[in-house]
Amino acid sequence: MYSTDDTIAAISTPPGEGGIGIVRLSGEDAIAIASRLFRSSKGKDLMTVRSHTILHGSIIDPATENPVDEVLVSVMRAPSTYTREDVVEINCHGGLLPLRKVLELALREGARLAGPGEFTFRAFINGRIDLSQAEATMDLIRAKTERSGRIALTQLSGGLSERITRFRDQITEVVAVVEAYIDFPEEEIELDLMEDLILKIEEVLRELGILSETYEEGRFFREGLGVAIVGRPNVGKSSLLNALIREERAIVTEIPGTTRDVIEESLSLKGIPLRIMDTAGIRETHDLAEREGVARSLKAIEGADLVLAVLDLSEPLHPEDREVLRKVQDGRALLVLNKSDLPARLAIDELPEGMPAVRISAKTGEGLEELREEMEALVLGNRSLDEGVMLTNLRHKNAVDIAIEGLERGIKAMRENAPLEIVSIELREALQSLGEIVGEVSTEDILEHIFGRFCIGK
Repeated sequence: MYSTDDTIAAISTPPGEGGIGIVRLSGEDAIAIASRLFRSSKGKDLMTVRSHTILHGSIIDPATENPVDEVLVSVMRAPSTYTREDVVEINCHGGLLPLRKVLELALREGARLAGPGEFTFRAFINGRIDLSQAEATMDLIRAKTERSGRIALTQLSGGLSERITRFRDQITEVVAVVEAYIDFPEEEIELDLMEDLILKIEEVLRELGILSETYEEGRFFREGLGVAIVGRPNVGKSSLLNALIREERAIVTEIPGTTRDVIEESLSLKGIPLRIMDTAGIRETHDLAEREGVARSLKAIEGADLVLAVLDLSEPLHPEDREVLRKVQDGRALLVLNKSDLPARLAIDELPEGMPAVRISAKTGEGLEELREEMEALVLGNRSLDEGVMLTNLRHKNAVDIAIEGLERGIKAMRENAPLEIVSIELREALQSLGEIVGEVSTEDILEHIFGRFCIGK
């Protein structure tokens, strides 16, 4: 993994033009490196200014004394910084050229180019945040709706960490008692004490079970739900996509087979991010490109959380419509009967019984609000979607489930009067699994997987 003994630097703002771009440095020599590049407009020295001071001036190339950019420089001294190291942020004009030049000078003066997520990695290593908070940092950056952002912020502020730490403390108390009796084998653990220990573990088990069940809802907010729009050619799939996102994103023509690939757009439904996928029309075709599009459509159906099966109300049911219906009858489908603005020729009694259906006109907008309500009902079901502490990460979900299994085996061993060494092993496995969530127990592989998904500069 990354070394923490040097000073790192990176551009911390997105590429492209903007009002401001930031080059960030962190490490023991961050202020010294910046001071060799910076000339204050009021003659101040970065090495002597107070922490959390912003100075105006210019970045100068030390080799030529030529100015590079007019900047504002923020000096933040350890430990009151994001990384708990000395941090300098150089606010440049937001063009690619000045940012790259300033970064190049920082590297020339002794900094090392930061790797993906290395600033946040240092915040973790230096104890400012734990591993679940580090992951929440990325979730907050990637949040697509206000509700998913609030949930990520709860994680970032330590909501999940506090709960996991409390569970670990409760288990540790039981382990301490069990291992005390292991150390003094001549003492036999009393029945009443054993029952009390079992009750404590059962309480943790109950709360862990509730937490584990929040994952499906948490996944909704973190990853978004995949919604595939499917149907035979020219039933209005692309028109429906455009109507839902209120933008002319997909090409709409009278020519069947216009859509050859899956087009994906984002939409918010009750604060849940949706990934709406317009797919190629499903039909038999000899066109190689269209055939590949059909294959991708079928794959989209398999991976979708919800399928909008679009039919044309103005035409009788086609054999290709029947093929589409056959592929989506698994409880995740909603029939969208399009072109309600035209005379109806579709026989409703030929449609599958029990499958919810909505009449709409993607052209006029009729029925779109009802469609959104039906989508919401199918997606949410009876879920209340609380915004408290929940699991949004599969790694956390797996760790909680492993802990639950360990605690269950521990209780079984206690009830069966198994050797206390076995009880201790099972409870410690649960402790270790929960520790992996917050980073109390971690491996280099886990850290590389987590921080490798970050952008450089964060």
